[in-house]
Amino acid sequence: MLGAIEAGGTKFVCAVADEDFNIIDRVSFPTTIPSETCSNVFQFFDQYELKSMGIGSFGPIEVDINSSKYGFVTDTPKKYWSNFDFLGTMKKRYNIPIFWTTDVNAAAYGEKIRGAAINSKSCLYLTVGTGIGGGMIINDQILEGFSHPEMGHILVRKHESDLFVGACPFHKDCLEGMASGKAIEERFNKKGNELSESDSFWEIEANYMAQALMSYTLTLRPEIIILGGGVMAQDHLLHSIRSQFEKLLNRYVYTPQLTSYIVSPGLKGDAGIVGALLLAEKVKQGK
Repeated sequence: MLGAIEAGGTKFVCAVADEDFNIIDRVSFPTTIPSETCSNVFQFFDQYELKSMGIGSFGPIEVDINSSKYGFVTDTPKKYWSNFDFLGTMKKRYNIPIFWTTDVNAAAYGEKIRGAAINSKSCLYLTVGTGIGGGMIINDQILEGFSHPEMGHILVRKHESDLFVGACPFHKDCLEGMASGKAIEERFNKKGNELSESDSFWEIEANYMAQALMSYTLTLRPEIIILGGGVMAQDHLLHSIRSQFEKLLNRYVYTPQLTSYIVSPGLKGDAGIVGALLLAEKVKQGK
């Protein structure tokens, strides 16, 4: 059996699959304090004989294998989880190979191997939910340097009609601070799906996202950009982002046709858990 954890700041999803990646069982539960959350993880996986596991975790996390903090959730705004040895806790319970990465990297990998980017050599996956994060895959490898990317915290130019100061506790008006689900809730005291499709805010949201995608396009040059997460569940938003992206880029560099360049996830809400299962197989093979 292959095991997978998609560890989000709001909820955990755990799954087991056979060697053909058919999901045999899965469960989800709220992300509370580490001890309680891990107890739920153990209760689920203890039922199965696991060969390997893939973990995609909210972050920031330590991915440098030479660091004494490798496998830790580091300075996260998620209460009680800062400096928690997530990987070490799993390894003490399960003596198996475990692939450790971010939740968005896992989702990007799932989309590259089984989803919207299956016919591409590179892809960028961006989740726009409570927070904003991104992962990049090039030739089936996760892009990491000194650490993993933190794409949600790039700076964006403030929209002229936007009076909101920003929701990011570190940077106030970075991309996450202006365009995340948390930012929407702090603006309106309601979730994005409670706003009317005709609300003028959506043009502001699309502008921030288009600015970010322009930056990623110019610096990373992915073959395809995949936008997931709860905020992107607004069907009208994708069209508006494409339109504003086209205006901002102003034909400076070539991109594929925008309807095939900026797209929704092929795996829908399962990108993260499928990616974690694929990474479980990868680490089992020693890759």
